[in-house]
Amino acid sequence: MKTTLLTLTVALCGLASLSAAKPNIVLFITDDQSPIAGCYGSPVIQTPALDQLAKEGTMFTNAYATTASCSASRSVILTGLQNHANGQYGHTQTYHKFDTFKACAALSLPNQLRANGYRTAHIGKLHIAPEVVYQFDEYLITNAKRPKAHDTNTPAWVENCKAFINEKSDKPFFLNFWTYDPHRSKGIDETAPEKLKPNLFGNPPVGKSFPGTEEVVYDPAEVIVPPYLPDTIECRREIAQYYQSCTRTDKALGKLIEALKEAGKYENTMIIYTADHGMAFPGAKTTVYEAGLRVPFIVRMPGQKGGVTNDAMISHADITPSILDAAGGYDEAKQAPKKLLPIPKVGQGENRGPKFNRYHGRSWLGLLGKEKSEGWDEVFASHTFHEIQMYYPMRAIIGRRYKLIWNIASPLPYPFASDLWAASTWQAQYQKGEGATFGNRSIESYIRRPKFELYDIEKNPNEDRNLSADPAFADQLEKLKQRMKAEQQRSRDPWILKWEYE
Repeated sequence: MKTTLLTLTVALCGLASLSAAKPNIVLFITDDQSPIAGCYGSPVIQTPALDQLAKEGTMFTNAYATTASCSASRSVILTGLQNHANGQYGHTQTYHKFDTFKACAALSLPNQLRANGYRTAHIGKLHIAPEVVYQFDEYLITNAKRPKAHDTNTPAWVENCKAFINEKSDKPFFLNFWTYDPHRSKGIDETAPEKLKPNLFGNPPVGKSFPGTEEVVYDPAEVIVPPYLPDTIECRREIAQYYQSCTRTDKALGKLIEALKEAGKYENTMIIYTADHGMAFPGAKTTVYEAGLRVPFIVRMPGQKGGVTNDAMISHADITPSILDAAGGYDEAKQAPKKLLPIPKVGQGENRGPKFNRYHGRSWLGLLGKEKSEGWDEVFASHTFHEIQMYYPMRAIIGRRYKLIWNIASPLPYPFASDLWAASTWQAQYQKGEGATFGNRSIESYIRRPKFELYDIEKNPNEDRNLSADPAFADQLEKLKQRMKAEQQRSRDPWILKWEYE
């Protein structure tokens, strides 16, 4: 009897220890992906791995990027701070030259996780700087033959993650798996009969596949054209390429899950799947319209109920505090890390930025496995630059029903990202003249925008009826202006000054 009791006690202690163990964490970020997937209701695109993840986790239906631009968005994901505050106003590479204030190292996600006992690794696109803010233990290559290439055979990357996943260690791991797909690429489909050729979105040439990866090809006639895009053959061909790239990315997710299972790590691994922002089409990427900001967002958490759909309005500013919460390093009352880390030394004359002692976002960990949410009814968006030549600051406050956009540089024509300007989807309409339509807008109205855009997104989710000049909505307009100012004040937005002198 004593032996039986002792055995039972040891077993229970072992279970308690297992349940209390910190989870491994995978942050799977895709590049320019809208919530177009089987689990999000698409009857066409094939995303079986993501669909299965949704069955095992919590799928958020109102998840937002805070800006639809690569570097700026990624900085928010890994700092929990709005990009106008953390200094990553736009792209970091080459002549764009933006980077994050070094003061953000005190609370950035990879730094905090390392301090909380995690071993960390990154693979794929990072697109933010400096390293002292975003410091990982290991930087895994995607392709041994082309280690610096933008490799888009993403499923093959998983092989290079296995040694890190399988490493024998008492520490849990954090894997930052960030793809290049489904971003636009330099390649075009030369086989298309039209004068304006579709971008390949990282796909191999038509009729070919990457080594070890079977491509899924889509018929342009069967894709679904969203209302903000023109229903033209040029657009349909590009959407078909976009779908193909998304499906290959889904294969990478499936292979990564297989690797976790083979290593015996899946059951204790938290997986977060999202994108840096919406798809790379005019009307989505680089805008603060819904198509640019809404992203897929699915979280599988060990021990939590799966197959749950939650409508909480969450944003990318919430990712770092939520993951840190799962790792045991988050102070919910202070909305901050339990311990701030030292700020790296800076050179003479270098601006390290303001000190931060709390996140702009908060933890959604308590929402996992639940269908209802309270107090998650508003998000704030902030865009300033994409490429350096694209100065066009915008702020948005988005509620359950109403959304306000402030186009701070509205006297200027809206500037284009170079790849979106060259897109056959855009050029096919633009070459017809500014009176031509582009989805539910005219070319002219897309380029020349009013100072304020007010939408009833409950009745008008396509954002094509601006209510800002309607006297019947004057009170609502003023209310949202005040909410926007409050968020700018809270997040120390330098552009708040524009309310006073422009």
